Amino acid sequence: MSMSQCGNGGKDVSHVYMCMPVCTVFEAGAMPDPLSPWDDFARRLGLNLREARARRGISQERAAHAAGISAFTYRKLERGESNPGTPANPRLRTLVALAEVLDTPVEVLLPPVPEGIAEGR
Repeated sequence: MSMSQCGNGGKDVSHVYMCMPVCTVFEAGAMPDPLSPWDDFARRLGLNLREARARRGISQERAAHAAGISAFTYRKLERGESNPGTPANPRLRTLVALAEVLDTPVEVLLPPVPEGIAEGR
């Protein structure tokens, strides 16, 4: 994949812009690598959390506080990330607490398990 640092302040529309700490752009026609199975799983988990929270009508801050985690951590979970560029990997206790707070079974929060998670197979 051909990639270069953005020297034009993100004004060249022939590039695909990626949200990163340093503006990195992919040359026209090049696409970023597809999501790994775990990246996709974490992203879908985040969407499920967001939907469950919206059904309950509570804020991210309230959900986080009630589950015993920081609002910052909860926001990252809804984005499907742990650190920028790293997929979420919440503790089981956190998932169970969020399920309780969101009044949603854990199995509803978890997306279908994709193949390819076990790297050694």
